[in-house]
Amino acid sequence: MDSSAGEYGMARLGLFLVLMGLWRSSDACPASCTCSISRIVCIDSVPGIEDFPVLTLDDMENITEIYIANQNRLFDINDNSLRHYINLRNLNLRDNNLSTLSWRIFQNFNSTLPLVLSGNPLDCVCENLWIKLRIQEDADSQDLKCTDDRGETSSFSTLTPPDCVVPRVEVSPKNVTKMQGSNVKAVCTATGSPLPEILWNLDLLSSHHEIDPLETQSTLTLSGLSPDDNGRVIICSAENMVGQMEATLQLNILFAPTIQQLLEPEQNHHWCIPFSVTGNPKPELQWYHDNAPLEEQDYIHTQIHLSTENEDHGCLQLVNPTHIHNGVYRLVAKNKFGRDEKKVSAQFIHPPETGEGPNYDYTPLLDDSVAVYVVVGIAGVALTGCVLMVIILKYGRNTKFGIKGSSSVISNDDDSASPLHHVSNGNNTPSSSEMGPDAVIIGMTKIPVIENPQYFRNSGSMLKSDTFVQHIKRHNIVLKRELGEGAFGKVFLAECYNLTPDQEKLHVAVKTLKEASESGRADFYREAELLTNLQHEHIVTFYGVCVESDPLIMVFEYMKHGDLNKFLRSHGPDAVLMADGQHSILVELTQSQMLHIAQQIAAGMVYLASQHFVHRDLATRNCLVGENLLVKIGDFGMSRDVYSTDYYRMEAFYSLVLCLSDPSLNQTVPSAVESEI
Repeated sequence: MDSSAGEYGMARLGLFLVLMGLWRSSDACPASCTCSISRIVCIDSVPGIEDFPVLTLDDMENITEIYIANQNRLFDINDNSLRHYINLRNLNLRDNNLSTLSWRIFQNFNSTLPLVLSGNPLDCVCENLWIKLRIQEDADSQDLKCTDDRGETSSFSTLTPPDCVVPRVEVSPKNVTKMQGSNVKAVCTATGSPLPEILWNLDLLSSHHEIDPLETQSTLTLSGLSPDDNGRVIICSAENMVGQMEATLQLNILFAPTIQQLLEPEQNHHWCIPFSVTGNPKPELQWYHDNAPLEEQDYIHTQIHLSTENEDHGCLQLVNPTHIHNGVYRLVAKNKFGRDEKKVSAQFIHPPETGEGPNYDYTPLLDDSVAVYVVVGIAGVALTGCVLMVIILKYGRNTKFGIKGSSSVISNDDDSASPLHHVSNGNNTPSSSEMGPDAVIIGMTKIPVIENPQYFRNSGSMLKSDTFVQHIKRHNIVLKRELGEGAFGKVFLAECYNLTPDQEKLHVAVKTLKEASESGRADFYREAELLTNLQHEHIVTFYGVCVESDPLIMVFEYMKHGDLNKFLRSHGPDAVLMADGQHSILVELTQSQMLHIAQQIAAGMVYLASQHFVHRDLATRNCLVGENLLVKIGDFGMSRDVYSTDYYRMEAFYSLVLCLSDPSLNQTVPSAVESEI
């Protein structure tokens, strides 16, 4: 019952709104007409109308069809009668008392507007010739006729009144290219009968202008051309009672660039430094960071959001900037007519805090005898230390480092694939129940590790469908050659198809999982999820995984020059000795290039720190080198190339990366961000 009552109430409301719309229209609607929301019909001759109905402005804008007939008092129509019927689509004026119609009534409508005029006593005069030109094909179907001054009636299609010619107009020159501040003259010439009136449309023109009108031509003089008028089209029109014609003048104003604004960085989806630049021709843009030219790439580039004839609006977009991107950014815009520049300061991330070191007092001793005693004392301590070291090396082999028993049985082979050896048997080994899920045994010591919340997520998900790791079809991966082999698998150069929409194939590096054990698979899936979230210009790009069948595969970007360890050795002072007989010319790295390499690695590590991630194995062998000395951090636990020179072995019990590790790794303290930065 309630639902039927509600439907009845809604129906009454709809009917009320329709009646209100009709009432609003009929409030201003003449008595001889019927007005609805979109249509006006006037067919009653009594009392009749003398012009188009004038409704409210909103109602006239909604009208799409007008039908007026049998109006004996409708002799003429004002030029502005249809000005507000902007959405008119059909107009029927048959069987009224119209004798002449001006083309100006319909100048704001498309020439395809259907117009019915049959049944009107039109005169055969020049003023009506435009009707013949407009509805030539439809004149016979409407049976249009006109009456001449002798009272004779003839078909409208044969109307040829004397001295009645449509205007023709021409502007010279049609296109003008001038420098800012120059002067220009343009002449508009018109012909037609009756003699047409020449008009220039100078709306919104910024340059100073003067018009010199003559009988058949009009001269326009522009002085001090303004850049605001660049690209502007000036219209010259010629009109008489027969119709109207137009010609145009195109302005191309040349001027030096101007940087209208350069704003401080703002963070939307990415960081953006907004700017607006004007200039013609379009200026070239060059960015400088702390007075050094900025090389644009995927992670930092210029984007133009809106471009007009005179102005470009855009921004310098930075993806995940770090503290090394802080500084002063300078934009230089230049073309062949000049240049302009502006600066803005940017701070994206606060630099890492560095604590002040101890304040040592280096005041020299005044007494020479005291200095002699100090030197002798230091020499004595050093000599004692050397003697103790010799004794330890000679007699201490089977005391501290020579532990006997089954727990010390660890392979002495030098091709161990991992710097950390886990002891799995013996009585002195910490039990698995005492160890956390990520505890590591170095020698006989258990070292706890801080777990990265982004890295150590629940590995039970095994790349469920709700993760963001990209899956790549195995048939899209074509292996080319082997690049290396690590503890967890091999690395190949491959071609990957359909990886990006703009490239059919791409050279990539693929890592394969050697042993598909449960723990190996768990590490594989966990690392894939981690790498998907690490996106930085100095972190190796991770494209996705292939898990369709064994072996499991990870797909990374291919870095042309391999790992940083080999790159440094092949470009160092002893590069000739490391060349393996190759005759290629090896260039030694300069100090500035090595500093550039270190800066890139530091930027990547700062990013990892900002993500609360501890790499725990940062070494030159785990950094990769691409083109143009681009260095990126890689190898987050899946594949590790082993360099024997990086390890110091202690009687085959364990190996430690002493030359690269933080001292905390040799103590019973957790690994943290500070271990790497």
